[in-house]
Amino acid sequence: MKLLHRIGVNCFMNPNANSKPEAEAEIETRHHHLVHDGKPLPQHLVIMVNGIIGSPADWKFAADQFLEKLPDQVIVHRSECNSSKLTFDGVDTMGERLAQEVMSVVRRYPGLRKISFVAHSLGGLVARYAIGRLLEEQKEVPTVNEKAECVKNCLEKQSCEAKIAGLEPMNFITVATPHLGSRGHKQLPFLCGLLFLERRASQTAHLIAGRTGKHLFLTDNDGGKPPLLLRMVYDSDDLKFMSALCAFKRRVAYANANSDYMVGWRTSSIRRQRELPKSNLLIIDEKYPHIVHAKGGSGTADDIVTNKESSNVGGQTIDFEEEMVRGLTIVPWERVDVSFQKSKQRYVAHSTIQVKTYWLNSDGCDVIFHMMDNFLL
Repeated sequence: MKLLHRIGVNCFMNPNANSKPEAEAEIETRHHHLVHDGKPLPQHLVIMVNGIIGSPADWKFAADQFLEKLPDQVIVHRSECNSSKLTFDGVDTMGERLAQEVMSVVRRYPGLRKISFVAHSLGGLVARYAIGRLLEEQKEVPTVNEKAECVKNCLEKQSCEAKIAGLEPMNFITVATPHLGSRGHKQLPFLCGLLFLERRASQTAHLIAGRTGKHLFLTDNDGGKPPLLLRMVYDSDDLKFMSALCAFKRRVAYANANSDYMVGWRTSSIRRQRELPKSNLLIIDEKYPHIVHAKGGSGTADDIVTNKESSNVGGQTIDFEEEMVRGLTIVPWERVDVSFQKSKQRYVAHSTIQVKTYWLNSDGCDVIFHMMDNFLL
């Protein structure tokens, strides 16, 4: 009950719409009520996930904006099962905890019909793991690794017949997430691309960030298995990571095109170097001054077969990064590139893109507004 109380405090509805005393409001939240101030509760659950050494407070600004704009349409839950040092426990352990937390929240709101995830940095990897655990297929459908039928549905913007935590999957949004890990190739920008520093970081990351460090640098080999992030671009017997991603109607990757010293542009936007926009990054909308490039998901079912068959080129096995790009792009992603290059807050771009702390990261507000204005309800 104590755990439920803690989770209940972190599930939000529009604070301006509730005039009841705080204690009474908490009691009502903890119970399975289907109405709020005489109105049906929103049916769309939005789960917000923090990054490494983060906390639920990191998403406070974004949660408040969602509730102000969509007070009757969403319930926002800022995850609190993975915070501070718990973020060193590994992507899999954190993903299992998040899956359990999501199920606890869903059970408390039986009127829910839809679910979306918004995750920052490491939280995007944790969310990807969790949805693999939460996937509920409604009927026998081929996995994306066996046939292209599920992917064809994605490309036609029709989700597979599957649920996440029993709900209809809508938006899966990551913000500055190292989808391809942090191993070499300038994926950890503050190392300046120096090979000896990147090599040293891979060897010592676990000393600083525990199992999470091993996962990020792809140095884990639990039971002789391939690195976890590599396994997460496929389906397995019990965790269908890609089928879960395919089930969402939208997958969106927000990425800092520059000035992010923690997560590189390629890994956060799931692209190869040659695929990054080469023209000068320009503001595309005055309403969103820091959104400099946006592109919808693309791809064809034929590309899926090509990617699968070309995993061994010229007798040489492709490297981990290339294999992850190919695996993740089996399903289409919307990519939104962000630049704080002309902002005084550019040196903390990794937090500014999320508006982690308003007084320090306020220039990222337009990113949150862009996210809300394109949110599929």
